[in-house]
Amino acid sequence: MKRQVLATLSTAALLATAAGCSSGSPSPSPTNVDTKDMTGSVTVWLMNDAQKSWPDLVQQVNDEFAQKYPKVQIKLSYHEWGTKVSELDAALSSGQAPDVVELGNTETLKYMVNGSLLKLDRTTFDNSDNWIKGLAETCTYKESLYCVPYYAGARVGLYNSKMFQDATGSPELPQNEDQMLSALDKVANKYKGTPGYSALYLPGPYWYAAMSYVNAYGGAIAKYDSSGLWHGTLHDPKSLQGLQHFVDLVRKYNKNDLKVNEQDQAKVLGHEKAGLIYANGWEQSVATAPITGTPALQDVLKVAAMPGPNDKPLPSFIGGSDLAVTAKSQNAQAAADWVRMFTSTKSEQVLVDKDTLPNNLVQLAPMKNKPTTAAAANAVQDAWFTPAAPGWGAVEKQGVLTAMLNAIFAGKGVEEAAKEADAQIDGLINNAG
Repeated sequence: MKRQVLATLSTAALLATAAGCSSGSPSPSPTNVDTKDMTGSVTVWLMNDAQKSWPDLVQQVNDEFAQKYPKVQIKLSYHEWGTKVSELDAALSSGQAPDVVELGNTETLKYMVNGSLLKLDRTTFDNSDNWIKGLAETCTYKESLYCVPYYAGARVGLYNSKMFQDATGSPELPQNEDQMLSALDKVANKYKGTPGYSALYLPGPYWYAAMSYVNAYGGAIAKYDSSGLWHGTLHDPKSLQGLQHFVDLVRKYNKNDLKVNEQDQAKVLGHEKAGLIYANGWEQSVATAPITGTPALQDVLKVAAMPGPNDKPLPSFIGGSDLAVTAKSQNAQAAADWVRMFTSTKSEQVLVDKDTLPNNLVQLAPMKNKPTTAAAANAVQDAWFTPAAPGWGAVEKQGVLTAMLNAIFAGKGVEEAAKEADAQIDGLINNAG
């Protein structure tokens, strides 16, 4: 245990729902007290990724914080993705919320809408003018900032280069979609004798991928109109083009059960039942791990930008994490300062050096030319995100997009299914609930 740091294990998951705090909590106001005289504690919840992947960064920031706030104790705990939300909801409802919490960028909207997070002054954080747009949007609600981008992620093409070499004569994934599809046809033919083999394993309910194709054609899940309301736009012509494109790819190349989602797609690739998947970069480690994959594929599986329609890369859903200060923090100024230190240029460079995408375009730029990071770095700049609407959480919770895709692959027409999904979205998306 280092100075000023109390590291604890993640608390057990508790069953509770988030208690809404009063919305519109103001930004933390600087006090006249010298930081060296300030007392108390700052409780920080980070995900276990930080403990496993960059403990040196955590220690660096805690040491920096201790220099500025020598009498303020940092209480740090690491949490699991599968249980963090229930833990946080329970802590909020009981008045025991942490001062700083790491949120996956798909988790932020719920807490911004219900007033659980403190408003922050964007101008006080490093590189805020150059934050990756899609990531910054995950922290913004009604033009106010409620969290700070921490690191980014993007989906890419993850493929078996040996299979492509054997089938096409080249180990490279073509970066033009028409050429890629031609290569996939050759891969499919080469391995047609392998039971359950998919040249492109694109799961039917994989709505993140489906919406990437919608976005590629200029469509959207939903839009905010002049009356101040959100409405579903999946049946708009551009959205339908993207949906149909996705559906056609799935039907042509996926030779497995079209009702199975993408959760185990890395295992399919790792067990050599697929030539290409559209995946998060970290899924490569799953595909090359014992049991879930094949370790011998370590140098065979490659990452490349996923080609999309119109001679452009397929737009990626923005991945990553954010850091927020909770609305009822008793030490908000120090808590915001800890976040400021953890997302500083110096801190973000530690992430860059570990091939993790930073929160800003300036430090991202060199990663676009580095072989190990180029695909994700180039994809993330124009990445898309789900609608920042008060009822989006309900849309996801009720599985509207998954149900739409399942209906299509069960035989329903794309336009009919999209119209039905839009009707469901319209009934949910404007209600904070």
